Amino acid sequence: MRYELVIFDNDGVLVDSEPISNTILAGYLTELGHPTTYEDSLRDYMGAAMHRVHDLILERTGQRLPEDFDSAFHSRVFAAFERDLEPVAGASEVLEKLVAGGVPYCLASSGSHERIRVGHRRTGLDRWFDDERIFSSEDVGRGKPAPDLFLHAAERMGVAPEKCVVVEDSPLGVRAAVAAGMDVYGFTAMTPAERLSGATELFGDMGELPDLWV
Repeated sequence: MRYELVIFDNDGVLVDSEPISNTILAGYLTELGHPTTYEDSLRDYMGAAMHRVHDLILERTGQRLPEDFDSAFHSRVFAAFERDLEPVAGASEVLEKLVAGGVPYCLASSGSHERIRVGHRRTGLDRWFDDERIFSSEDVGRGKPAPDLFLHAAERMGVAPEKCVVVEDSPLGVRAAVAAGMDVYGFTAMTPAERLSGATELFGDMGELPDLWV
């Protein structure tokens, strides 16, 4: 193993949540008078913390989203998670191999701690992640593409950034990992490879991942 710590993104890497959450986000923004397609949402907001949604809408329209936007959006997302969310195919097998090999791992997500926990309970991934392995953009001042979240996770796990590898599926996440001085493997299941061109390696199936970091 070339690395001392594997840092996973959560949405789209461990839980197959991006289609659900971006469909809901696009619909909700459209309801509020900000026409947004599913493809727009993936392009602009996939992998981002909620403040990016507020910032871009304000920048583009001069209007602020309602004060209860985040809570209303998350209520819709959590309800959909309880009905439809599944783990990413092969994610559990990758985690099993890391545990068997004694390799430290954690996750660093733009999502809130509540969102992470709701998704993990639904998919059964909670057995792999105790509180000490979960880091959220809520824990730092700036979300991805700033490096802060990945650097925070590495520091808390006691591993130097250059000895970490990040598993990401969004351009914002790849940029954050590169800015943190970490290698990053880009997961192309939902994101075209050219949008993850800054990644150290690209892969399209979780089954490929363990062979990349040996």
